[in-house]
Amino acid sequence: MHSRFRSDRRLTARMGITLFLLGLLYVGFVAALIVLLKSWVLVVVVAAALLGAQYWFSDRIALYAMRGRVVEREEYPELHAVVDRMCALADMPKPVVAVSDMDMPNAFATGRNADHAVVCVTTGLLRRLTPAELEGVLAHELSHVAHRDVAVITVASFLGVIAGLIVRFAFYSQLFGGGRRDQNTAVIFAAVMGVSAAVYAISFLLIRALSRYRELAADRAAALLTGRPSALASALTKVSGDIARIPTRDLRTAQAFNAFYFTPALGRDPVVARIFSTHPSLEQRLDQLGRISAELGEAAAPGGV
Repeated sequence: MHSRFRSDRRLTARMGITLFLLGLLYVGFVAALIVLLKSWVLVVVVAAALLGAQYWFSDRIALYAMRGRVVEREEYPELHAVVDRMCALADMPKPVVAVSDMDMPNAFATGRNADHAVVCVTTGLLRRLTPAELEGVLAHELSHVAHRDVAVITVASFLGVIAGLIVRFAFYSQLFGGGRRDQNTAVIFAAVMGVSAAVYAISFLLIRALSRYRELAADRAAALLTGRPSALASALTKVSGDIARIPTRDLRTAQAFNAFYFTPALGRDPVVARIFSTHPSLEQRLDQLGRISAELGEAAAPGGV
């Protein structure tokens, strides 16, 4: 898809490398499961079905998990107006617009391509941001769609999800059914758990490395499209500060979707979480926006990309 969002060759290269490495990991993972479980039909069919489901229904899954619902123009005219302006400025198709009734201020984009994309904002975000700040956030989310990294991160996260599910299944299967199994079966289950845990750890690190860069790329693209990096910086500061005051227990459901959010749902004790965060630090993001603001100058007009 062609749009006025500035292309990012480094992002494209990183997405290609990440998918290639995860593809190799995926093939090795499936091969290991076939050897261990001695049933290639079961492994291939289940893996293909789950990958297809995640790719084709990722938007519905994300909306359902975050209590989002599609809203029409009559219900949220100002939100639709901002999305219309940003899409016209970016010269890209308008995505489905959704709202999640959550006080946590945040937004995310999902969907397999520009023609099947969804941009969702929370009611907490709408209450807190000015129109200029909201434009910056929505431009950020639309850039994810334009750069196709939403689809890439969706597919990339599939392997970690499957590996994590297998680890849990193997663990609880051994925990509650170990007494009814012979030693060989126990060894096989332990091997499956070990391989799955290793695959999950590797995919976890690869996805986080890509995710941190794509957030910087989206900030940069949004700032250049709108010509107002200061508005995006203000939104980032406001949203990050408000999320930090929300108790961690209230953020646990949202944390599973951190890779898709405008800013991660981190609680009051985020030291360890930030080491493995899906997003760069607030300081990094503000520093980049500050440099872009200096490059554009005070009189820069929106749409100058």
